[in-house]
Amino acid sequence: KSGKLGVNASVCRDCGHMEVHNNSCRNRSCPCYQAILKEVWIDARRAEVIDAPYFHVVFTIPAQLNAPVYANQALLCSLLHRCSAQTLLELAADRKFLGAVPGIIQVLHTWGQQLNFHPHIHCIVSGGGLSKDRRLKVAGNHFFIPARVLAAKFKGKLLSSLDSLYRAGKLSFPDSCASLKDPASWAVFRDALCSATWCPDIRETFNGFGNAIEYLGRYANRIAITNARIKAVTRDSVTFAAKDCRNNSAPIEVTLSCLEFVRRFMMHVLPPGFQKIRYYG
Repeated sequence: KSGKLGVNASVCRDCGHMEVHNNSCRNRSCPCYQAILKEVWIDARRAEVIDAPYFHVVFTIPAQLNAPVYANQALLCSLLHRCSAQTLLELAADRKFLGAVPGIIQVLHTWGQQLNFHPHIHCIVSGGGLSKDRRLKVAGNHFFIPARVLAAKFKGKLLSSLDSLYRAGKLSFPDSCASLKDPASWAVFRDALCSATWCPDIRETFNGFGNAIEYLGRYANRIAITNARIKAVTRDSVTFAAKDCRNNSAPIEVTLSCLEFVRRFMMHVLPPGFQKIRYYG
């Protein structure tokens, strides 16, 4: 908002007082532009309310997959979206769980608290949906799919799709994971992922759709770091507030060189045109 991108002027018709507002760059990675987008998005979602509980589900992947995902962002982040949605929709359709098609809003995030690359999908899932005879079927106040079932389904879908992409030669492997170009190394890598424990995070039940959307609104237009978290900037370093996820989210301060700070921030600028918010069901 330096004024280089033009300005707008607001003038009071009564007293003539004028205020000049510098235009934002309107880039979705800019912290200055997200507040208004968040409110507009929340207002648009309020029209979609149904009388049912809502749940927050987070799909994460093992850290071993971070390098391949970063090297194939557009392809594999879309795959994360698709596998998350298919997992929820297929299991929800089962009469053992819900027997209906719920509504799902998904948001991709790629960062951890220290700006490390950590792709994951936030989902708001309605605890009700349309059955085959087009009737509204509502679940109780507990998430209708057990976490172990959710994890097994998601893992199977993602690894099967990854293996298909590998065999079709559609994956790129930079120096950080160049060994995976070898089919034998890929097989060992895939089998290790298959035997690992995948734990989707099923969070609180919301008291009404409005609370769920307000909550997800904090995630929908969020970027990797906000101005408020930056505590100090010097000629050589940047210090910012974070949470230590390995120590009960204890507050910490992280200091990086300016170059490293910019490198980490730029890891979370998504490919042009990539749709990070998606809707299913």
